[in-house]
Amino acid sequence: MELKQGNLSVAEYSAKFEALCVFSPHYNTVEAEEDKCVKFESGLRPDIKQLIGFSEIRDFPTLMTKARICDEDGKAKTSYY
Repeated sequence: MELKQGNLSVAEYSAKFEALCVFSPHYNTVEAEEDKCVKFESGLRPDIKQLIGFSEIRDFPTLMTKARICDEDGKAKTSYY
């Protein structure tokens, strides 16, 4: 699973990531929560990864929410200028 965010929004990337996780049983266990977070984070665009990477969030729903907020905030800033 080598999914990258690219031009997708974080919401779109998250949806594709979770759809692909269905085919990888390892990422569907409680024990693999940290691995799932690391894998998700590694596929994020560099600007978002830089903003949330230092937090080392290892709860997947929290990580998705924080990444989405960073993405939306970034879009708000670019449309503001």
